[in-house]
Amino acid sequence: MIAQTQNLSMPNCGGYYVLIVEDSPVDFEIMSRAFRKIKFSPCIHHCEDGDKALNFLEMAADGQLPDGKPLMVLLDLNLPGTDGRQVLSSMKSHEQLKKIPVIILSTSQNDGDLEFCYNHGANKYLNKPLTATDFVHTAKEIKDFWEDRIITQSSTRTQ
Repeated sequence: MIAQTQNLSMPNCGGYYVLIVEDSPVDFEIMSRAFRKIKFSPCIHHCEDGDKALNFLEMAADGQLPDGKPLMVLLDLNLPGTDGRQVLSSMKSHEQLKKIPVIILSTSQNDGDLEFCYNHGANKYLNKPLTATDFVHTAKEIKDFWEDRIITQSSTRTQ
């Protein structure tokens, strides 16, 4: 199996889903719970490392996945194997993937990482929360980004 898939609320994503690239099962579960707590329930596909994420994204770009490309990617930087910086660079240099919004969610507070991510096309950089309460605040920021950027743009394209 290329990537674990978790659907938080909808049996059929209908092309509306988020790809979360996160190696920590604990952080993934806490973020999933924070999303449920604020009633943010897009379909979620989960990859545990950068290699699986790149493979998944390549399949999405080639039209091999029933739900197509993700509408947004939440990306951890410090991943085993291919790290998040490489995933971001690969995405933003790929014609079919470069327009997908990417939110970096990382423990790194290094100015070099922040600069790298914005220089390579990240749309937002959020420090990974340390507490469950902070995860809820971060989840709200992600939800606001989704509603402002993703849903608004999707509805504009269909009109």
